[in-house]
Amino acid sequence: MEASPVSNGQPYGLALQVVDAMATLTLDRPAVLNALDGALIDSLMVALDTVRRDDDIRVLILTGKGRAFCAGADLRDPMMGLDLPAAERGRRFMASSDRGINALARALDTLGKPRVAAVNGAAVGGGMALALCADIVLMARSAYFQMPFTSQLGLVPDMGASWHLMRRAGPTRAIAAAMLGERIAGPQAAEWGLVWQCVEDGELLAAAEAVARKLGAGAPRALKALPAMMWRAFDHGLDAQLEVERELQARQVQTDDFMEGVKAFQEKRKPRFTGQ
Repeated sequence: MEASPVSNGQPYGLALQVVDAMATLTLDRPAVLNALDGALIDSLMVALDTVRRDDDIRVLILTGKGRAFCAGADLRDPMMGLDLPAAERGRRFMASSDRGINALARALDTLGKPRVAAVNGAAVGGGMALALCADIVLMARSAYFQMPFTSQLGLVPDMGASWHLMRRAGPTRAIAAAMLGERIAGPQAAEWGLVWQCVEDGELLAAAEAVARKLGAGAPRALKALPAMMWRAFDHGLDAQLEVERELQARQVQTDDFMEGVKAFQEKRKPRFTGQ
């Protein structure tokens, strides 16, 4: 029997807490290192939809409970189809990825609100991909990333891992990390540009919340437009990117938040953005 995304009012394998316009999603399957099964992915999709629809929530923090952030796919999950013939196993993966890991990556990408990942422990395979879906990633010093798809499982990275890894680390490091499957410790991840900050273990959540508060005080419309604009720069020449900036800026200068920002600057105070 499959687990339900919601049981007794609580999401399966997940804790959702909202405080001061910050939503914190904590992966809560510590006994299996917060591994992703179909029910947890469903639970995440429901929670992300809640965050997206709630205008009082301005920023999302994603973290894990216990000694892992996320160990990637739960290989015991029936959705893996390990007991099926090869061709059927391939068809099962194609179907399940569309409504599972790929849907999750897209839901995070289109959340429309800043996403902060607080990587508290091992982030392996799909767990690393999940963390890299965030706009800003903070990592505990003892935590690590690892891409064992190829070196251990004879697979290739998925859930957008190749896309994020290439853009954040560059091709030389990205290809080596994917092929070798070696651990990337917190300080090394920061050196590579995979994470914004590597902090002491006991300071991780406080650091993530401090970042989230800054983002929560920002202009929601501008923060919604910014990440996609920045990532698209990898695929554009200068002229094309100038046009993207021009079009987005034309929208932003029409907002009340822009006028509030100008007024706050003139009055030498912090702006009070409303999302209008």
